[in-house]
Amino acid sequence: MKRRSAIRSLCCAALAVTAVSLSSALLAADPVKIGFLVKQAEEPWFQTEWAFAEKAAKDKGFELIKIAVPDGEKTLSAIDSLAANGAQGFVICPPDVALGPAIMAKAKLNGLKVIAVDDRFVDAKGQFMEDVPYLGMAAFEVGQKQGNAMVDEAKKRGWDWKDTYALINTYNELDTGKKRTDGSVKSLKDAGLPENHILFSALKTLDVPGSMDATNSALVKLPGEAKNLIIGGMNDNTVLGGVRATESAGFAAANVIGIGINGTDAIGELKKANSGFFGSMLPSPHIEGYNTASMMFEWITTGKEPAKYTAMDDVTLITRDNFQEELTKIGLWN
Repeated sequence: MKRRSAIRSLCCAALAVTAVSLSSALLAADPVKIGFLVKQAEEPWFQTEWAFAEKAAKDKGFELIKIAVPDGEKTLSAIDSLAANGAQGFVICPPDVALGPAIMAKAKLNGLKVIAVDDRFVDAKGQFMEDVPYLGMAAFEVGQKQGNAMVDEAKKRGWDWKDTYALINTYNELDTGKKRTDGSVKSLKDAGLPENHILFSALKTLDVPGSMDATNSALVKLPGEAKNLIIGGMNDNTVLGGVRATESAGFAAANVIGIGINGTDAIGELKKANSGFFGSMLPSPHIEGYNTASMMFEWITTGKEPAKYTAMDDVTLITRDNFQEELTKIGLWN
């Protein structure tokens, strides 16, 4: 009897081990699912991020779930949808950075990991949520490169600082925007442009009409000896509007250097044979899409949490001479 009891116990133990092993195998076989949420899915920038996040999914063997989140309601609904579909985490560029606390609360409720990309979450006091992993542009450093590109082109044209002025459209309410224009202005000053030759105009909106209005308000303050103009701003549109304003004021394209940031909003202008819009600092949406998706995959599968801040300052100046080639490299030309 004792022997039978012992055999029966061993059999039960073996079955239990087998059941656990099968359960573990089934769990291990469950696919890793990662969401990638963006605020403006129709924009080339985000299309490229998605395309390279998909490449990461193919390379590493996970499923990518792409969702457009143009407003707060759709953002919170998307997080619930990801959880219902078995996702373990998501990367997000939010439609409003102030949604950060709500996004994190919803993610915690659903047991999802979060990485912010491009735009960093802020809390109820407007402070960065530094506890949330974030990958984005090193704003001040990219602004410096923008300013350096302006200086280089001015030197190529043989401009004299005595009759050269910079009109900078600012949006200091957005920390990223302020850092970009601060970096650009530092480069101009370091190159010898007199401080009183740099005029600032506050933007009310971050679009072309808004930047036209801002630049027009600065143009009337220029002294009569102003011959050459440098137009700066936090992105392509804030510079494009500035260039439009100089055209209306009678400045020839040869006497204007406008350099934006982003590249994707400047394609139409760079196709023109002649314009005061000289170029744009093109960041790396392809790297950002691939890297954030990969970081999330590693966090889910190995438990290695990403750095709280991963700065990206890799930008390429695109001009009429090289924009098609550079955009083709990262899939933004069609």
